[in-house]
Amino acid sequence: MTARPKILTVFGTRPEAIKLFPLVHALEADDRFESRVCVSAQHRGMLDQVLSIAGVTPDHDLDLMTPGQSLDELTARALTGIGKVLDEERPDWVVVQGDTTTVMAGALAAYYRQIRVCHVEAGLRSGNIYHPWPEEVNRRVVGTFAALHCAPTETSAAALLKENVDAATVHVTGNTVIDALKWVTQRIEKQPELASGLAELEARFAGKRIIGMTTHRRENFGDGMKNIADAVKRIASRGDVAVIFPVHLNPNVRAVMNEQLAGLDNVALIEPLDYPHFARLLDLSTLMLTDSGGVQEEAPALGKPVLVMRETTERPEGVEAGTAKLVGTDADTIVAETTRLLDDDDAYAAMARAHNPFGDGRSSQRICDLLAEA
Repeated sequence: MTARPKILTVFGTRPEAIKLFPLVHALEADDRFESRVCVSAQHRGMLDQVLSIAGVTPDHDLDLMTPGQSLDELTARALTGIGKVLDEERPDWVVVQGDTTTVMAGALAAYYRQIRVCHVEAGLRSGNIYHPWPEEVNRRVVGTFAALHCAPTETSAAALLKENVDAATVHVTGNTVIDALKWVTQRIEKQPELASGLAELEARFAGKRIIGMTTHRRENFGDGMKNIADAVKRIASRGDVAVIFPVHLNPNVRAVMNEQLAGLDNVALIEPLDYPHFARLLDLSTLMLTDSGGVQEEAPALGKPVLVMRETTERPEGVEAGTAKLVGTDADTIVAETTRLLDDDDAYAAMARAHNPFGDGRSSQRICDLLAEA
């Protein structure tokens, strides 16, 4: 009897965990594989929230998070730490997702050992190596040697082919974030208490249109964050809206937002949300202001327009489909585009009803089948 291939799934941040737990579930339930999980804990608390909700217990936890560590320090620690796990586990495949430092280091450690890499959410490109930074280059690095590229859309697949990636290794699977969103919304329907923690804010802002907000990108640190905070303050001066803003733990975000937005009647600065509560926030919101990549995919699945506070996006499909719009970090532009969606019903409907190009909720099974056939 041929031994089942061993799949080691490696991730380290909350967004990776959200997008990979459906695949981990699928791998663990599939008799064709032996499934193992390694987390770097590049993010600690926010990662653990997702692991707990999803019922994923890592086989290896490197616990790499250290406040204020530089990218080269994190990269070195992730590379050597994951390398030791690979030497112990000797997997047939390493699965990584997206564009974080953990993704790049985990894939590189596998390459150094001639272990095949499966890159989930492959092929996203902004065309600017400093936006998003360092994520754009992290993705490109993995794209040069992955043995299996699971592209979420035809656009991302085309980007890989343009870079002369072997077409036989590129497959359009959809994005596993839609699998995750469907899973968690079904859980909330059965167990409403999983997302009941926003009830107080829902009561406080009853009758107002909710604007959901996230921001954390490194390229927005400094003046970009100050401009975003200024825009939110101006938007929240309207009597008919309220902003619910789970504030990222990074001090480059927190210091600015607390200084400019704390104490405003129509702004709730809250702690980062676990995944069920974030899904609830998406559902409550009229629209999302974000610089996150994942929100550009998740919000349209619930019919919520997304204004992307970045100069470029590696997810142009949303912009092309009309579910998202790039607004940058200029405060006047953010305010103007938000106001347009709030005051122009036709403009709002055009974005809210646009087709979400990012998946159908069956991506994880497609990836399992590709791994089994490779």
